[in-house]
Amino acid sequence: MTASLSADTIRIFLHVLAVTVWLGGQIVMLALLPVLRGAGVEGLPAKAAQAFQRVAWPAFAVAFVTGIWNILAVEMADASSGYNAVFGIKFLLVIVSGAAAWVHSKTDNPAVRGATGGIGFLAALVAMFLGYVMAH
Repeated sequence: MTASLSADTIRIFLHVLAVTVWLGGQIVMLALLPVLRGAGVEGLPAKAAQAFQRVAWPAFAVAFVTGIWNILAVEMADASSGYNAVFGIKFLLVIVSGAAAWVHSKTDNPAVRGATGGIGFLAALVAMFLGYVMAH
């Protein structure tokens, strides 16, 4: 096995890192939310969410840009219709994840916040899985 540093390697690394921050951060926030709520400090969950957003949104942007870069790097003549279909579904789920997270961050309605949090998380999780499918 030979190791090489190339634009492809950097692109894929940045994409995986950004997706890790976006999705992994959501998992961490899900785990911390009960602790933050139980701490008895007014507004602590909201402050933690705002801190996460300062990292999460740039990560989402990097994931989105490197995802487009990834698809442009694929030789479309070699891509099957199945690969293209999976990419289309993945891209739609990325948009749903971002849109749901945006609505989640803007609403004060607990029901909407819960629904958009769940939808955004599941969309990101399935999109990540489909990215793995596309790579293998």
